[in-house]
Amino acid sequence: MSQITSLYVYKVIDQASPGVATDDLVEALGLRPEDPVDAAKMVSSSAYYDFFARLADRDPDGLRLPLRIGAAMRSDDYGAFGLAWKSAPNLRGSYVRSERYGHILGNAESYSLEKTVDGVFFRLDKVNDGHPGALLSNEASMSAVNTISQEVSTTNFKPLAVYFKHAPRGDIAVYENHFGCPVHFRSGRDALLVSQQSMTAPNKLGDQTIAKFFDQHLEQELALRTDDTALEQQVRRVIANVLSEGVPRLSLIANELSISSRTLQRRLSDQGLSFQSVVDMARKDLAQQLLRETDYSLAEVAFLTGFAEQSAFTRAFKRWAGQTPRSYRLETIHR
Repeated sequence: MSQITSLYVYKVIDQASPGVATDDLVEALGLRPEDPVDAAKMVSSSAYYDFFARLADRDPDGLRLPLRIGAAMRSDDYGAFGLAWKSAPNLRGSYVRSERYGHILGNAESYSLEKTVDGVFFRLDKVNDGHPGALLSNEASMSAVNTISQEVSTTNFKPLAVYFKHAPRGDIAVYENHFGCPVHFRSGRDALLVSQQSMTAPNKLGDQTIAKFFDQHLEQELALRTDDTALEQQVRRVIANVLSEGVPRLSLIANELSISSRTLQRRLSDQGLSFQSVVDMARKDLAQQLLRETDYSLAEVAFLTGFAEQSAFTRAFKRWAGQTPRSYRLETIHR
C-alpha cells in the first residue's frame, strides 16, 4: 500500500478557510486533530487524496487551497529531510537529496531531475495520479518546492515555468500570480523548470559537513522505510520510461535499478508478482495517463506504451479497463 506522511494532513487543515469543518475528515484517516504533528506517521495515500478532495470541495476558496498549503511549508517542517535540504551547498544538492530521500516522506511520490536546453525540470511523479485529490496534492507539492527553494537560496528564486499534467481547475492567472511565472497545463509532466543559474547559486546555510551528517542519518532512515511497495512503484516507473522503445527485458530494468535480475525476480515473486504482471500494470497506467492528459492519437498512445499495432493495444486496454481506449478518453473528458 502506498503511503504519505501525515504532516501533509495537518498542513492542509491549517490552511482551510475559516469556518470549514475538518475534524471529521481528519478522524476518518485514523488521526486526531489535536495530536502533535509527526512527519514519521504515515497514512494511506488513497485515503489522503480522498481527504484532500473532500476538503477542497468544502472550502469556498478551494482553487487556492493547494497553493496556500505549499506557501506555508518551511524546510524545518520536514525534519531531517528538510535540514538536509537546507544544508545542501546549492539547489542542485537540495533537489538531488529529494531524488534520493523523497521516500522518507512516503512511497506515494518521487522526484527526479531532467536536463533540458533551458534549464532543469524538477519533476514529481505520484501514485494514483488520476485521482482528483492527487491533482490537488501535485499543486501543493509544486507550490511547496517553490516556497522552500525561495527560503534556502541566496538568489531571488523564481522558476522559469511551472508544468502540470492536469487541466486548470480555474483561472490560470491565479496560478501565474502565485508562482510569478508562466504555468502550463495538460503538459505531460508535473514539474518546475529551473534555470542553471538558480541550480548552482549557493544556499544560505549550505554546509558540506552538516549535509553529510544528515545524509548519513537519512540513509539509515531510508533503509528502514524501504519496502516492497516502493520497489514495485520504482519498477513501474522505470518500465514506463522505456516503453516507447518496446517492452523491456527484466535484465534492463534490473540494471536501471542497480540490482541483479535474479534479485529483482525474487523480490517481485515474494509479493506474488511476476515481472510480466508489473509490465502490464505500467502499460495500463501510462495508457490511461496519456488518454486523459494528452491529445495523442490512439496509434501514438499504442506506440508509446510498447505496442506495435493499435489493434493489439485496443484488445489489451479492454482487458485492463473493461472499455475501449476511445470510450475511456471520452468518459474522462466529460467528468
